[in-house]
Amino acid sequence: MIRILSVSVFLAVAGCQTVFAGAAVSVELGGPLCRGCNIILISLDALQAAHVHSLGYPRSTTPALDALARQGSLFTQAISAASWTLPATMAWFTGAYPSRHKVVNKFSAFDSERQVVANLQKLSPGMKTITETLKAGGYCTGGFTGDAGVNGVFGFKAGFDVYFDSVPAFSGFELSIPRAVEWLKTVKDGKFFLFLHGYNNHGQYMPTGGFDRRYAAPAYAGPYNGSPSQQGELREKGLTSSPPELSAGDVDFWRAIYDEKIARTDALLEGFINKTRKLLPAGKTIFVIASDHGTEVYEHGRMDHGATLYEEVVRVPLVLVVPGLKAGVVASQVSTVSLMPTLLELVGIEPGEALKEQMEGPSLLPLLTGKADAAGDVFMETDYRLYTHKRGVRTADGWKFILTLETGEAELFNLREDPAEKTDLAGVKPEIAAALRKKVAVHFAGPEGSLGPEGTGCNPVYADQCRP
Repeated sequence: MIRILSVSVFLAVAGCQTVFAGAAVSVELGGPLCRGCNIILISLDALQAAHVHSLGYPRSTTPALDALARQGSLFTQAISAASWTLPATMAWFTGAYPSRHKVVNKFSAFDSERQVVANLQKLSPGMKTITETLKAGGYCTGGFTGDAGVNGVFGFKAGFDVYFDSVPAFSGFELSIPRAVEWLKTVKDGKFFLFLHGYNNHGQYMPTGGFDRRYAAPAYAGPYNGSPSQQGELREKGLTSSPPELSAGDVDFWRAIYDEKIARTDALLEGFINKTRKLLPAGKTIFVIASDHGTEVYEHGRMDHGATLYEEVVRVPLVLVVPGLKAGVVASQVSTVSLMPTLLELVGIEPGEALKEQMEGPSLLPLLTGKADAAGDVFMETDYRLYTHKRGVRTADGWKFILTLETGEAELFNLREDPAEKTDLAGVKPEIAAALRKKVAVHFAGPEGSLGPEGTGCNPVYADQCRP
C-alpha cells in the first residue's frame, strides 16, 4: 500500500485556496472506493425516518429522496447521536458523541453574569472537523445553511472557504440552494466538499405563502393553523408538568402539516439534484442525504425534539450514493457518528492517530460493500437546554434503554415487538435494564464510572428563553 504523507504547500484550485497542512492526513492510492471524489452532504433538518416513503410511510411524501435511495445505499436503521440540531450535527462533523465533543448546548455558560457561546475549538481544542480534514487533503469547501443550530459560531465554519449562515434563524433551502449552486459553478473542475442544510421540515419554519393543507382533512376546524408560534407554544407546554392535550383531529392536522413540509422539502431536493447533475462531471461525486434528528408529532404526547430519545427523534433517514457502488438496502443499525470515518475512507484520506482516536464510530464501508452485515450497539444522548440529561443505547438485538440522569428513571423497550415504544419493560425485565444501564455507564463514563445525577437548569435554544 502506497501513501503520500501530507506536506506543507499551497495550491489554488477553482477559486479557493487549498492548504495541505502537515500531520493531519495522508492520501492513500489505489485502495479507496471513490478516491478524490467530491462530497455533497445534505442535511434535511428534522426529518423523522417514519415519515419517509421508502422507509415504510404510506403517504408518498419523498419521491426525490426515494429515487436517490434506489440509486444508492438506503440505511433503514440509522440512529442519530443526539435529538436536536447542534450536538447531532457536530457529531457528524467530528465523528464523536456529544459528551465527547462537548458542544451539547448553545452556551457553555449561561447565567446573569456570563453568557459564553459554546464553540468546538474552545471546548475541545484538539478535535478536527471533517471539513478541516478534507481541506488539508486538497478539497475546496463550502457550507450553505439555515443558521440557528448550525451557525458557524459554534465551530462549524472551521475549514470552510465559504460558510453561509447570515440569514434569519430557521431559514430553508430556498435561500441556501441558490448560493450553493453558484458556488459549485466555481469549484466544479476541482474537488470539493459541500455541506447543504435547510430547516424546511422544522416546526419553526413557515413556507412562503403559508400552507396549502394538501394532506389535511378538509373538515378540520380545530384551533390550530400550523404556525411556528403555535408549534412553539406546544413545544414549551410539553416541557411542563401539564403537557398539551390534543384531540385526534388536532394530531392528524399537525402530522398533515408536517408531511406537507416534507413534500415541499423533497421538491427542493429534487431541483437541487437535477441542477448538480447537469453541472458536475458524471461519476465523481458522493451524495449523502440525511437528517440530523427527527421530531415529535405527539407520538409520546409532545411536539418538537431535543427533550427525549424516542425513535421519532433519533431514527433518521440516511442515503449514500457512491459512484461505482451497487445500490442496496442496509438493514443493520448504524450511528451517525460513522459518517466522518466512512467519507474519509471512501475518498482515500487516512486519518492520523489523533483523528483515529477522536472518531468513535466505525466506517460503514464494510456494510456498503457487503463485507459485513452484523449490527452493533449504538448510543444517543441529550442535554437539551439543561432541561434534562438523557443517555441511551439501542442494542444490536433490539433492546432500547433510556436513562434520565437527573431523576434516575430508566425506560426499557423491546423494539422488535414494540417499535412505537409504548410499553416500558424496565420493571418487568430488571436484569436486562441493569445490564444496559451498565453498558450506558461504561460508554459515557468509562469502565469504572457511573452516571448521574445531573442538575438541571436553563440554557436557551430560542431567543426568548432563559433571560438572565
